[in-house]
Amino acid sequence: MSAAAVLERVTGVPGVRGALLVSSEDGLLVAERVMEGIDARAVAALAGSLVGRLARTLDRATMRAPTFVQLRCATGAVLAAPGGEQLMLVAIVGTEANVGLARLEMLDAIARLT
Repeated sequence: MSAAAVLERVTGVPGVRGALLVSSEDGLLVAERVMEGIDARAVAALAGSLVGRLARTLDRATMRAPTFVQLRCATGAVLAAPGGEQLMLVAIVGTEANVGLARLEMLDAIARLT
């Protein structure tokens, strides 16, 4: 599955305002499909930093790296699914989004990314 197809699949979930592919190593934006007004680079940096710190902390505690991370706020959430190839799939969702469906789509899409 191509990067464009992955992003299209995730943004097809109702309530998803944007999807990003982010470098897991440095939080740099690789590809994006977001609504106007969303600062994709800032979201990529936030998700990269958050997931990276969490993975390092869990590693020090001899626990496995996270397979899915959700950061909630009053206006929605940022979802992150680390994958292979040093990439992470990130979604920006509103409060009305079905987070469970978005999670399932993200985990399946990141697994299919070629």
